[in-house]
Amino acid sequence: MKKILLSTALCATMMFAANSDYKYEITPMIGGAYSEGNMDLDDRSYANGGLSLGFNLDDSMFDQIELGFLRTLEDVDYDHKGGDTAITRMFTNVVKEYVLTNSTSLYALAGIGIETFQHEKFGNEDGLFGNYGFGIKYKLSEKVALKADLRHLIETDHGDNTLLYTVGLAIPFGKKAAPAPVVKEEPKPVEPVEKTVVEADSDGDGVVDSLDKCPDTPKGDIVDENGCSLKVDLNINFDFDSSRISNSYDSKIKKFADFMKAFPSVKGKIEAHTDSVGTEEYNQKLSERRAAATVKALEAYGVDKTRLQSIGYGETKPLTTNDTAEGRAQNRRVEGSIQR
Repeated sequence: MKKILLSTALCATMMFAANSDYKYEITPMIGGAYSEGNMDLDDRSYANGGLSLGFNLDDSMFDQIELGFLRTLEDVDYDHKGGDTAITRMFTNVVKEYVLTNSTSLYALAGIGIETFQHEKFGNEDGLFGNYGFGIKYKLSEKVALKADLRHLIETDHGDNTLLYTVGLAIPFGKKAAPAPVVKEEPKPVEPVEKTVVEADSDGDGVVDSLDKCPDTPKGDIVDENGCSLKVDLNINFDFDSSRISNSYDSKIKKFADFMKAFPSVKGKIEAHTDSVGTEEYNQKLSERRAAATVKALEAYGVDKTRLQSIGYGETKPLTTNDTAEGRAQNRRVEGSIQR
């Protein structure tokens, strides 16, 4: 039985790649159990192995539904030369996760299950149980996380108590569809507005108040005919906890650089953002690294660094909700604006 469980764990590890934003999570696990004395087991402490499958939830008070099983690695002896038995436990739990850092989180679980005895003796019979517990999850990489938990199991017929402790490798799979990228037209130089009558221009952007649809334009921004800042969406989205720009964004970066070189009097403002996972301090630093990486990419296309201002806003200006994986992916972004 031990060889079968170890082979299952090895196959699961090889079959499934991992990244962020997946639908499922499979966890090969191994651990032990400690049962109370009235179960008449010769050795109250014994080893278990098993597997669990997690279904990740969106827009729910819980983060995951867990289905799984644990089985003794070797048969457990009964007292009084009563033979031995294998114990199998199948369970379903709801799981709530509490994020501590970008790599570490705690989780709590509760649910019900069925336990079966290969040989029923001394009141040890097949039946239902309830269980609850808590654990810690540590991301080793984008492809695997280490999980360890402690679970208290209570058998429903006699109230027998068993303490379960497990360690496993969580491997996500079934990647969710990424949101479609937002495509915007390239900015065009603003045509001068012909004025026949002198009118007020309160924000000084060159568009009179009667035509200005964005009356509080930041000073220095280049605007369109409606008086609104020309925003250049570089369409740069980042992987979770990363400031590396994918090569797929090279064409967007080059077009932005070409625009600046065509208008040498303008300057660029690079604004970078994160999702809300992690501490505010860490996300602020991460957004600054993303902004700096974008500036470096523009320099590589011939834009003078002195013409570029980079700002990191951390998690303070989300584009959309941070409650879903799709929303968090959109919030990990860089935006650019052109200024005089």
